Amino acid sequence: MSRDAHRPPPVRDLDSPVEIAEMVRRFYQDVAQDDLLGPLFNDVARVDWGAHLPKLTQFWCRALLGIEGYAGNPFRAHARIHARSAFRAEHFERWLELFHDSVELGWVGPNAQRALDLAHDVARMHGDRLVGAPVDVRPPEPRLRATG
Repeated sequence: MSRDAHRPPPVRDLDSPVEIAEMVRRFYQDVAQDDLLGPLFNDVARVDWGAHLPKLTQFWCRALLGIEGYAGNPFRAHARIHARSAFRAEHFERWLELFHDSVELGWVGPNAQRALDLAHDVARMHGDRLVGAPVDVRPPEPRLRATG
């Protein structure tokens, strides 16, 4: 969080496709550059970010706003990657940590909370089924914001 220590507290919610697209962009930019997750997404899965970000935005728009348009099976996609390079619990824990950072530093409100809750469910379900052991999906410690 140190990179955003002077960012003002968020005032917007994830209540429009534009806000959701921005959250997805910020989050996966961090994921792609992360030392633990980046190699999985970039080298193993070889994600085409130009094609994948709109699909991820559709997923979150459906989940948070009820907007139709997403077609896919996230678990199946992750199982294919897991077959090439096994996920570990720390992958899901780090994904969730980065998700919390992205949402909490940019958005606040009922949909932001729903996104966090859904992310916990996704991490728990994928982790349990792929890793075969419980994944620590407890919310991270509350973040302190710098004032001034």
